[in-house]
Amino acid sequence: MSNDTPTGKPTRKKPPAPELPPPAFSFKDANMDIILEDLSSRFILNLPDNELSSVERVCFQVEQAHWYYEDFIRQENPTLPSMVLRSFSAKLFAACPLLQRWSHRHEEAFNDFVKYKTSVPVCGAILLNSTWDKCVLVKGWKSNAPWGFPRGKINENEPLVKCAAREVLEETGYNCEEQIIPEAFITSTSKEQHVTLFVVPDVPEDYNFVTRTRKEISWLQRGG
Repeated sequence: MSNDTPTGKPTRKKPPAPELPPPAFSFKDANMDIILEDLSSRFILNLPDNELSSVERVCFQVEQAHWYYEDFIRQENPTLPSMVLRSFSAKLFAACPLLQRWSHRHEEAFNDFVKYKTSVPVCGAILLNSTWDKCVLVKGWKSNAPWGFPRGKINENEPLVKCAAREVLEETGYNCEEQIIPEAFITSTSKEQHVTLFVVPDVPEDYNFVTRTRKEISWLQRGG
């Protein structure tokens, strides 16, 4: 299933013109220092203390900042270099005052984050048609990404069913929450990561599946 002039009396002094709001900030001509400062403000500086106490949790915000840089800032300013998360995070760690305490051991912190990230359980769904001979598959954005069922990481304290429905909606545009049977799931473990997939039958084959993500899912496909 496939695949945004008041006029006073003449003796009065003319009132000053009202101040106009400043122009919307543009990244078109911004240099990297300004961009990293802006990203620090957007994603790091207002985090609560409990989030800032853990480098692994901070790195999730750094990852969000990286997506924002690649998806929006570089779209506005294509002359900026594309960076993998490791290189981007090194720059942000060095530029953001709240991250500089970890900057001297960025490689260790980044590797800890990757290990922690792969340990977070994921949840999703196997979307099947009424005859159970076709399913929905998604392919990641990277060229070497494999095909798989729509799924994603569980947020803190998020119920499994809610996570599965949210991830399926984000990746395919299909809302399956009302169709999920909480007891109908399969589990597996891949590279120490626990995976839960709910089995969801009776998904319309003619549904117009469209991902709601940016640069995360490159293709949607019927599998038969």
